[in-house]
Amino acid sequence: MAEMRHPREVFDLAGHEEVEAAFEATRVRGRLHHAWMLTGPEGAGKATFAYRAARRLLGAPEDPPYGILGSSPDHPVSRQVIARSHPDLFVIERLGEDGKVRKVIPVDEARGLSEFFSKSPASAPHRVAIIDAADDLNVNAANAILKTLEEPPPHGVLLMISHSPGRLLPTIRSRCRRLAFQPLPLEAAAAFVRDREDVTAEAALRLATMAGGAPGRAWALAGANAIAMDDAARALIESLPRIDEAMALSLADRFRGAEGQAQFNLLFDRLAERVHSYCATRAKEGRTGQGTGRLEQWALAWETLQRLPREVEALNLDRTDALFTALSELRQAARAA
Repeated sequence: MAEMRHPREVFDLAGHEEVEAAFEATRVRGRLHHAWMLTGPEGAGKATFAYRAARRLLGAPEDPPYGILGSSPDHPVSRQVIARSHPDLFVIERLGEDGKVRKVIPVDEARGLSEFFSKSPASAPHRVAIIDAADDLNVNAANAILKTLEEPPPHGVLLMISHSPGRLLPTIRSRCRRLAFQPLPLEAAAAFVRDREDVTAEAALRLATMAGGAPGRAWALAGANAIAMDDAARALIESLPRIDEAMALSLADRFRGAEGQAQFNLLFDRLAERVHSYCATRAKEGRTGQGTGRLEQWALAWETLQRLPREVEALNLDRTDALFTALSELRQAARAA
């Protein structure tokens, strides 16, 4: 498996030429907005774009082989960004200095943004801040960011990544210029995975479909053994209303340890997607009538699959118990059908 690199170390970005051209044209005309919201599905390339734009704003010149906003990895600005040592770049993210991913971005880091923008650029045309992702700001942190947006800094540019902009404060959204990143065609996302992983064309297409065409997400799913988890979700659904306890317990073994939450979330995601597809198909076929109530049972099960991973992580609940709770609701839905 090829190692996934942090977006600050990535210098290629395909499929978003129009977005890059629009941003660069604004910069060249001197009409650069002080705050940009980069929206779209997770893994679509938003963070990679943010670092590409940051390098340009910090003075790295265009290097045509790397695209419209591309710059050479060997340029001093690029090397400083990779080393996280550029004095005019400020990054706020869930990944802490200890290398661990935090549940939220704390308010103390968000408050540091105001101090950062209060200073003049040290060596670049602009001071640039990246928030990856704004969705991870807690309430107080979001309000701290809003204060900065209300007082736009001279020579300052804020690039905010958001996978779910509807969850952000309307006052934050209204002060940002939005750049929308669309997923790639499934074939292109699958090719992206195959270029980096030793997988079959069929597996790559499945991963691309699971990721909704977001190439970065598809690649991450390849490394997370998502195909096996998707197969397990299908087997569990197909066995209903019987619950295969042996399979469930075997899956629960994967939920242990530091990586267990990610595997737990992945299984619930695949179960929820299969339930959603089933309900959508039934509704499209018009098989409602008496079945309307039956679909409601499936909808309740889907809501449980969406809710439990958040509760388990927030409240440190037992993942095995949560799995059997979800399977019990799925069994009730299957019996009602």
